[in-house]
Amino acid sequence: MQDSERSLLIQAQAGNPEAFTKLVETNQRPVYNLCYRMLGNSQDAEDAAQETFLRAYKGMRRYDRSRPFLTWLLSIAAHYCIDQIRKRRMTIFSLEDLAVPDLPAESLGIEGKLERKEQQEQVHELIEGLDPTDRAIVVMYYWFDLSYDEISQALSLTQSAVKSRLHRARLAMSRRWLEKQPVAYFQERMVV
Repeated sequence: MQDSERSLLIQAQAGNPEAFTKLVETNQRPVYNLCYRMLGNSQDAEDAAQETFLRAYKGMRRYDRSRPFLTWLLSIAAHYCIDQIRKRRMTIFSLEDLAVPDLPAESLGIEGKLERKEQQEQVHELIEGLDPTDRAIVVMYYWFDLSYDEISQALSLTQSAVKSRLHRARLAMSRRWLEKQPVAYFQERMVV
């Protein structure tokens, strides 16, 4: 943790609203991105991010400075989003900004862009079928590069539960992916 962030955290915990505002400005993008990936649209993500910061502000005195502040915020956001997903009883997940091949869009050409869009839709369908908690784990692990320990702290799970759920989520996604692939896909890729 940087000294400037540590200083802002101390001030925010003492009730300084300007310090908390600076913390919000620093962390709003990753919080919004997590909410967007979990909820699937910008309006719901904005509402969830605002609710996350409101809850963080109200609970600022309980924040443990030995933990990374961003992990704490992502924990609040993930729990809120899981609750929202469960309330509406549907699973939505958007990966519109996921670049499947790591190439600039301009260099792909029309055929490459269509293939990328198709791959994004396939990934979207795979993640869409996951339990909300498993979806949060996948997003935190692959998009935010959080460690098992950070995810376990954020979601109040044991590390072994995080590993187990991540493993099962990957298996479920790979099974669904294999079920949806045409036989021609595998024939094209077979090495003789």
